[in-house]
Amino acid sequence: MELPVIDLAPYLAIADAGNRGSESTKRASGLTELCHEVSRLLKETGALLVKDPRCTAEDNDRFIDMMEKYFEKPAEFKRLQERPFLHYQVGVTPEGVEVPRSLVDEEMQEKLRAMPKEHQPLTPKGPDPKWRYMWRVGPRPSKTRFQELNSEPVIPEGFPEWKETMDSWGYKMISAIEAVAEMAAIGFGLPKDAFTSLMKQGPHLLAPTGSDLKRYGQEGTVFAGYHYDLNFLTIHGRSRFPGLNIWLRNGEKIEVKVPIGCLLIQTGKQIEWLTAGECTAGMHEVVVTKRTINAIKLASEQNRSLWRVSSTLFAHIASDAVLKPLGHFAESPLASKYPSICTGEFVEQELSVINLKGNKGES
Repeated sequence: MELPVIDLAPYLAIADAGNRGSESTKRASGLTELCHEVSRLLKETGALLVKDPRCTAEDNDRFIDMMEKYFEKPAEFKRLQERPFLHYQVGVTPEGVEVPRSLVDEEMQEKLRAMPKEHQPLTPKGPDPKWRYMWRVGPRPSKTRFQELNSEPVIPEGFPEWKETMDSWGYKMISAIEAVAEMAAIGFGLPKDAFTSLMKQGPHLLAPTGSDLKRYGQEGTVFAGYHYDLNFLTIHGRSRFPGLNIWLRNGEKIEVKVPIGCLLIQTGKQIEWLTAGECTAGMHEVVVTKRTINAIKLASEQNRSLWRVSSTLFAHIASDAVLKPLGHFAESPLASKYPSICTGEFVEQELSVINLKGNKGES
């Protein structure tokens, strides 16, 4: 199955006219259907390909170029940006720290064993052998109970373009998420700002990963074991090396192909909470496939970097906001599975499971 591409331009055109979300937006030709299509895809597949005219292939390339340069630096340089006492929520997370949920969640392991062989994920042998850089995007709240989740960003030395490049790409991807969140809300029969109002001053994280294909480029290597994301929605630009597999709601496993100039959006656990399970957090993994091997050979011939960079951003609900089923979802028979909880507490609970909270430098 190929995921369809949703062009955000018609919706953004209404926004540019200053009418986004008004009754005229809902009545505009085709937009209601487009919003329903967005909500349907998020519900049925947990993933969405979008084309946003504000996020260009050149923007993505500029960002990946800089991150390749960073990840190629020696480990001892990169570790200077490590902040384990802040749950690795800013700065660099070295390889071998992030533990895939499928290694520690027994309920998930049972589900995996019950899957048809062709749809089962690859089994990781331990923590993920990938690096990650966490960069906070957007304004932080002046008062919050969760200071660690809203900490100041870390800037590596020798990268004068770092802040501008990170902020520029981060803000553009958040803008795409906000448009999709509004469209999804309309499609689900909620006020258009039902999700975006809760995102204000959220601890959004631009979180590119770096995987060393020169060192770990063997077919079957698992860079990110089967897992879901704990945030609201995740967005990725196109990687230069394939390898991302996702699972649809029906259990089917597909290898994602992101067209040039497009973005991939995936559902996280927070939107599952807000919709009482109408959307479920999308499961995914990043592995070295035959297509990855082919891309490695081509990159080697062209003398390009062999670091696989994902331009990933995690969009969050604000830490001090309450997670609970919204609007008519509160009447869902599944609503009791999603009790009210402060979002910051929810995030800390999730981080403790995957080994990113409470390490205090001991990992």
